[in-house]
Amino acid sequence: MNDAEKYEFEETVKELESYRGRHTELISILIPAEFNINNVVKQIDTEKGTAENIKSKNVRKAVLDALERISRQLKVIGQKLPANGLAMYAGNVSEVEGQEDIRLWTIEPPKELRVRVYRCDQTFVVDPLREMLETEEVYGLLVIDRKEATVGILDGKTIKVLHTMTSGIPSKQRSGGQSAMRFQRATEEYAKEFYRRVSDVMKDCFFENKKLKGILVGGPIPTKEEYLEVGNLATQLKDKIIGIRDIGDSEFAGLRALVEASKDILSEQEVTKQKEILDEFFMMLAKQPEKVAYGTAEVEERLNQGAVGKLVLSKELPRNTIKHFEELAKATAVEVHIVTSETQEGVQFFSIGGVGGILRFAMS
Repeated sequence: MNDAEKYEFEETVKELESYRGRHTELISILIPAEFNINNVVKQIDTEKGTAENIKSKNVRKAVLDALERISRQLKVIGQKLPANGLAMYAGNVSEVEGQEDIRLWTIEPPKELRVRVYRCDQTFVVDPLREMLETEEVYGLLVIDRKEATVGILDGKTIKVLHTMTSGIPSKQRSGGQSAMRFQRATEEYAKEFYRRVSDVMKDCFFENKKLKGILVGGPIPTKEEYLEVGNLATQLKDKIIGIRDIGDSEFAGLRALVEASKDILSEQEVTKQKEILDEFFMMLAKQPEKVAYGTAEVEERLNQGAVGKLVLSKELPRNTIKHFEELAKATAVEVHIVTSETQEGVQFFSIGGVGGILRFAMS
C-alpha cells in the first residue's frame, strides 16, 4: 500500500472498530482466497434459516437484512475471490434503539487473509485487518550461536521460522590424543564452515525478496559479531542489517526475543521514511520556495494546474479534507505522502496548515 491507500484502509478499520451493536447483529465474514465462494453462499443461506428463530423482531429483521445484502454482494463478485481474499462486514449500526441503519462493507485486503471467520456479534472482527497495518515490509531475522542458528522472517506481527541448522562444532572436551592447538584449529574450521552455510541460507531466503526492509541479527557475544566478520554474508544483505542485539536463545524463542529487543529500531523505520519527505519539503521551502506550495488554497490551485509532483498531508487533518486532496491527486498521478505529528518535523508541518506540495516545476 502507498500512504494514501494505507490511510484509507486504516480509517475504514477504525470506523468498523467504532461500532457497537445493541444486540448480536453485526456480521463479520473473512474469506481466504483459496476458499470456495459457493460454500460461503450456502453458509449464508443456512444462517438465514437460523436467524428466523431470533425472538426479537427488530434483531431478526436486522440480521436477515444484513445477510441478504452479503448474499447479493457475493453473487455480484461471482466465482473468483480477490487475490488476497475478501472481508465483508454488515449490520445495523444505528445508535438509536428501534431504528435500522443497515450498512455493508466489502474490503479487498492489502495482504493475504489467512483466517476464515463467520461471526455474528456486538462488534466486528477486525483484528486480522488491523494486523495488516503494522508494516508494509518484511524483516529478515537471524539468531545464531556456535551450536545452532535459526533464520526467520517478521511479516506484520507474524514471526515465521524459515530454516534451522546445527553447527556440528565439537564440544570443548577434546577427542582422545588430540592436542589443544589442533583441537582449536579444527573447531575454528567447523565454525567458519557453519557460518558459510548460514550465509548461504540467508542468501536463499532474502536475496531476491523485494519487500525486505532490513535484517535483524541476534546472538551471544562474540558469536554474532564473529559471524558477521568472517561468515561471507553477501554485501547486499550485510548492508540491510539494521540492528544487532544480544540474545541468548538461538531457536524460535530467540527470534521472538530479537523482535522484542528491536522494537525501537522497527518503529524508527516508518519515522525515518516520514522524516525524509518532510526534510525534502522544508529544504525546498528554504532554498527553492518557487517549487513549493503550502496551505489548502494554494496547494489545491497547484494540483488543478497539474504542477504538484508530491503531495504531503498531515494525518491530523479532518478525514474529508484528506479525501478531497487525495481525489485531486489521482487526476494527475501525484505521489501522496501522509505524515503524522509524532515527530518535530510533523508538528512543524501541521503548524503551517498540514497541506503541502513539492512542485514539478517552478511557479511564480
